[in-house]
Amino acid sequence: MERSEERGGSDKPAKQEHRSGEPGLRLKREIGLWSAVSITAGSMIGSGIFMSPQGVLVYMGSAGASLIVWAICGLLALLGSLCYAEMGSLVPESGGDYAYILRTFGSLPAFLVIYMFVLVGRPAAITAVSLSFAEYVLAPFYPGCSSLPQTPVKIVAFSCILLLLLINFWSSRMSTVVMNVCTAAKVFSLIVIVVGGVVVLAQGYSRTDFLLSAFHNTTNQAGRIGMAFYQGLWSFDGWANINTMAEELKNPKQNLVWAVMIAIPLVTILYVLVNISYLLVMSPSEILSSDAIAVTWGNQVLGSWAWLVPVAVALSTFGTVNAVFFSGSRVCYAAAREGHMPQIMSMIHVNRLTPAPALIFTTAVALVLVFPGSFSLFVNFLSFMSWLIFGTTFSCLLYLRIKTKNLPHAYKVPTFIPAFMVLVSLCLVLAPIIDQPQMEFLYVFLFVLSGFPVYFLLFHFRCQPKCIQTVTMQLQLLLEVAPTTKDN
Repeated sequence: MERSEERGGSDKPAKQEHRSGEPGLRLKREIGLWSAVSITAGSMIGSGIFMSPQGVLVYMGSAGASLIVWAICGLLALLGSLCYAEMGSLVPESGGDYAYILRTFGSLPAFLVIYMFVLVGRPAAITAVSLSFAEYVLAPFYPGCSSLPQTPVKIVAFSCILLLLLINFWSSRMSTVVMNVCTAAKVFSLIVIVVGGVVVLAQGYSRTDFLLSAFHNTTNQAGRIGMAFYQGLWSFDGWANINTMAEELKNPKQNLVWAVMIAIPLVTILYVLVNISYLLVMSPSEILSSDAIAVTWGNQVLGSWAWLVPVAVALSTFGTVNAVFFSGSRVCYAAAREGHMPQIMSMIHVNRLTPAPALIFTTAVALVLVFPGSFSLFVNFLSFMSWLIFGTTFSCLLYLRIKTKNLPHAYKVPTFIPAFMVLVSLCLVLAPIIDQPQMEFLYVFLFVLSGFPVYFLLFHFRCQPKCIQTVTMQLQLLLEVAPTTKDN
């Protein structure tokens, strides 16, 4: 694979010969298989497993049904990621959903995806997990306080986002190192919870009575089941992040498949075992009344070592914010390179080889959302929007299977898998709207509609300010960035 290399100790990267013969800057291919596994697992393991079990239990009504939801969520994430791996082999470009929809359905649908993703989706995800990070960081300083004061929470979340901007701006390698370290801490913390549940069971102090009424009060309402899956799938969100950075992945056509085949089953097993551990230590009523289920579990099991839980959750959420930050900036960068975002977003730093303008833009939007936002406000909104986009991407694969023969497949899933995932996406999008409508769904619908006039005004009719070129040049000089090339 081609990579940028330094010559003679110079701080400036060497120019690379593009296949057309043109020299240019490129993002470095620095992400190997195990870093890809770490990014995939690290993107998924975040605040969700420490906060969403309560939501799944609320909507499903029983412990047994909740465990089934967690297992099915893992299966859906695995099937979806396998479809994405095939799309990644067909369209080996950074950008994930955006790149696949652009190459399959054209400019307008791709713009609507990027319009939702860049302006709301990824910044809102960064904000939501940053607020969760802030709450767990501050929890030890407010013992016995059921509701933390919002001013310090917002300040810590604000600081978290700025720190990750600096890390991602400075070096992509540094960002992947942070992800690797945080992923190791996440997996270790989940293993501690699993082992703690086993110890409690072995000592005979566990609450096994939930097994006697495991499916009592299970709901049969489609809307509530859909909302339960939203809560569970939020904990698996991030399974498609590795596709957004395909141009920085070594041997992407193979490593995409192996990364998800290793990471997602591992995370699914841990999630199910962690939920069983929660149920062995706490009754369903205790779980429903807890604002921080992992902290409550730690207080009952770890005793004087209970402080380890908020520390582990803080590391977990910090790593997730970093992963979302990393992938979100790559989608913004890919969209700008295709002309669906300002040109400055498609440039990378001439020395650091990082998409600095895209990082700064993502940071700015996330910081704006910190002040009015809350964790619970974002979960349903983001899950609904994500599965709307996922369903479109699965339909891309089906469309290519039907319309195009002899595709250059390095990897191929059975056709029934993307067909099944399209149906799952439709159910997850429509069932909550029909059975239990929420204002968040209306916001998404209105936001998508607003993308149509923006697209036709700015891109179809080219109604752009004349000063935009001057502003781009000034920002290019200020940020020390330059345009990039990509492999054909």
